[in-house]
Amino acid sequence: MIKIYKHNLDDPNIHVCKKIEEDSWIRLVHPTDEEIEKVAKGVGIPKSIISQVLVEKELPRVKQIPGATLIVMDVPYMKDKSIKNKYNTCPLGIIICDNLHVVTVSLREHAFLDEFAKGKVDTFYTYKKTRFLIQLFLKSSEVYLSTLSLMDEDIQKMEKNTYNSTNNRILINFLNMQKTLVYFLTSLQANGYVLERLRSENVLPMFDEDMALLNDAVIENKQCIETSIVYRDILDSTMDTYGTIISNNLNVIMKFLAGITIVFSIPTMIASFLGMNVPLGIIGESEFSFLVVCIVSFLVSFLIACWLKKRNML
Repeated sequence: MIKIYKHNLDDPNIHVCKKIEEDSWIRLVHPTDEEIEKVAKGVGIPKSIISQVLVEKELPRVKQIPGATLIVMDVPYMKDKSIKNKYNTCPLGIIICDNLHVVTVSLREHAFLDEFAKGKVDTFYTYKKTRFLIQLFLKSSEVYLSTLSLMDEDIQKMEKNTYNSTNNRILINFLNMQKTLVYFLTSLQANGYVLERLRSENVLPMFDEDMALLNDAVIENKQCIETSIVYRDILDSTMDTYGTIISNNLNVIMKFLAGITIVFSIPTMIASFLGMNVPLGIIGESEFSFLVVCIVSFLVSFLIACWLKKRNML
C-alpha cells in the first residue's frame, strides 16, 4: 500500500496527493515491488534502501547514504489476541531525502501513523521533516506505554486464575509475557541509541525547537525503559510466587487424597478380615452381623477422619 500526504505552507490541513511531490510524506505499508520501484524513482534513492527495512528482524539504526538518511526504529504491535503471543515489535523505517521527501516503510499498519495522516498531531507538518521524525519517536513511546499498561491488565487477569491452579499453563503464559517484556526492553534500548546519536551527532539539521523536542523524546524513551524494567521485575517475582502457590495447591490436593485413601481403607480392611475362611463365632451367627460390621466400619472411619482433620492432615 502506498499513500502520499502533504501540507501546504499556507494551509494547516493535511492533503492526500495522487503523485509524489516536494515536501510530501510517502507512507509505504507492506509495499509491492512495483510500489518500491515507483517510490525509489520518485524520490531518487536506491530500491535496496527501502527493501532492507522490510525485514522482520531489522535493528534500529541510523544510516546515511548519498541523497538520504535512513532511520530505523522498533515499534510495538498486537500480533494476535491470545496472551501467549499477543505483542511483538517490528521495524519502522523513516527515510529523509535531501530533495524534500519523507518516506516511512513498515511491514504492518500502525495506528499511531493514522493520527499523523488524519492531522491529529499538533505542530506536525510534512515539510518539517526533522520534527516529524522526532514526533514519530514520541508517538511510538506513547504506544509502548499504552501497550505495557495493557500487558499489566493481562497479568492481573491471569493472577486471578492462578490461586486455585495446579497446572503449568498460566506459568507458561507468564513466561511468554516475560519474553515480550525482554523484547520490548531490547527494542527501547536500541531506539534510545538512535535518539542519542541524533542528539550528539550532526545527522540532521535541527532548530532549537527540534532539539528541545528531541530531548523530550529521549526522556519519554527512558521512561518506557524504566517502566518495562519495573513490569519485568514484578513479573519475575509474580512467577516465583505463583509457582510456589501452584506447588502448594498440588500438595494440598495430594494430602487430601492421601487422607481420603486412609479413611476409605478402613472398611476395606475390616471386610477383608471378616471375609477370611475362619470361624467368626457370634459375629458370623447373628442375623445383624452385616449391619454391625457396616456400623463399626463407618464409625472407625469417621473417628479416623476426625483425628486427621484435627491434625490438619485432611
